[in-house]
Amino acid sequence: MESKVEPGFDGVVSEQKKAEAGATSTRVSSLVLRIVVVATTLVAAVVLAVDRQSKTVSISLVPTLPPLAVTVTAKSTDSSPFIYFIVANCITSACSALSLLISIAKRARNRNNVIMSMAFVDLLVVAVLFSGIGAAATFGVLGERGNSHVRWNKVCDVYDKFCAKGMISIGVSLVGGLAQLLLLMLSIVGLHKRSL
Repeated sequence: MESKVEPGFDGVVSEQKKAEAGATSTRVSSLVLRIVVVATTLVAAVVLAVDRQSKTVSISLVPTLPPLAVTVTAKSTDSSPFIYFIVANCITSACSALSLLISIAKRARNRNNVIMSMAFVDLLVVAVLFSGIGAAATFGVLGERGNSHVRWNKVCDVYDKFCAKGMISIGVSLVGGLAQLLLLMLSIVGLHKRSL
């Protein structure tokens, strides 16, 4: 049977160096992912929060009279799914920023409890963020395609810029959600390695 320990001072030093190198690379990737999550979710929330577009549409009330020109504004704050999406992204950004500060801080007294708490918060944040993404995406598809069964017309042919910014915001948030999911996986693997 071959030993997995490299030759050296009883092999302990090289195993210790490997463990430290692995922990450092995991910590760096965790920090980078947290920065990505903070940036993407904050950008997604801001882009959708300020998204609005006004259009002048013609409304014909009586066929014999000329149509009325009415200016109608589409705002993300007029729809509950978009508001939930904005709040979910803000919560994710804030929790990830707090976790980033905790990660950067010097060693805590009980590091395992901190990692376990961060993994639990990451799990909750992933659930909230993906539910917000799902709500906004569903509402976006409804705006893009409409629903003929309930006679909801599509609106993205009228409010094209509004819908485009909404889709970009959802895509950016999805990148943040995937980064948050990777963070959760890293936390779980880290906890598993520490328990061995």
